[in-house]
Amino acid sequence: MSQDKNIGFVGLGLMGLPMAANLVAQGWSVTGWNRSAGPLDELIALGGTAAGSVAELRDLPIIVFMLPDLPHVEEAAAELLERWRAAPPAAGTVIVVMSSVSPQRVQEFGQTVSKASEGNAAVLDAPVSGGRVGAQAGTLAIMAGGRAADFATAAPAFDAMGTTVRHLGPLGSGSLAKACNQLIVGTTTAALAEAAELAERSGLDAAALFEVLAGGLANSRILELAGPRLLAKDYTSSGPAKFMHKDLSFVLEAATSAGAVVPMASAGVELYAELKRQGLGDQDLTVVRQAISHLSDQAAATAEGNISA
Repeated sequence: MSQDKNIGFVGLGLMGLPMAANLVAQGWSVTGWNRSAGPLDELIALGGTAAGSVAELRDLPIIVFMLPDLPHVEEAAAELLERWRAAPPAAGTVIVVMSSVSPQRVQEFGQTVSKASEGNAAVLDAPVSGGRVGAQAGTLAIMAGGRAADFATAAPAFDAMGTTVRHLGPLGSGSLAKACNQLIVGTTTAALAEAAELAERSGLDAAALFEVLAGGLANSRILELAGPRLLAKDYTSSGPAKFMHKDLSFVLEAATSAGAVVPMASAGVELYAELKRQGLGDQDLTVVRQAISHLSDQAAATAEGNISA
């Protein structure tokens, strides 16, 4: 197999494993690393190979990291960077951060990688949208930031994992785009949850309401995918809701840097923080309806208490 189709993949979770599987299916030689052995066994069964450590990936031209947040990436990459400090990689090596991370901090990580590799390695931030369904189908939207030459190196791998792939600018641009994506996804899901809860508590058929919404201007991909789960109160996780709090925090961080006002993101951060306080963070994003229901119950109890007093 040609060298340019060799790739390392760090993080074989709900998203990472199907993404790596699509690479294997598209003819890539995938060497994976994961903290737990089970996903590695699955990757091997699909035709991939396993690395004993992230540092063993040091000679590969592309290394993908798909971990919850940048601190996890930095921790996993620490030994790799130490190896590079002792023996720099071949020029043109690309680290691809496909997690949802801070636009500012990924730029700092890029500087760390460049210094450790004596300028031979660079970072692309290339977060994804489309959820586990998109990861499995290979239809992810991939939004990338970094140097054009590094994007060109990684683009064939992106094409094996997604159908909408865009280079949006310098390092950090992909993460900013993902933050904007999450602003829309997080607040729209919350708005649908509020609508469902308000309708039911008012005696309206929430399913009928959503059917009408789907026929008008309020229709959206989020309504199509999240609507049935919100109605059924099905919160089986396809991605932990707690990550939305993290992602919306990145929106606030970016807005402060840009001098922008983001009132919807500010409200969303507080709502998803409350969701975490209620112990719901490991369930699906649609559990935001349960968080809103709990708040509604508390408000009703307070109002009743005031009337009784």
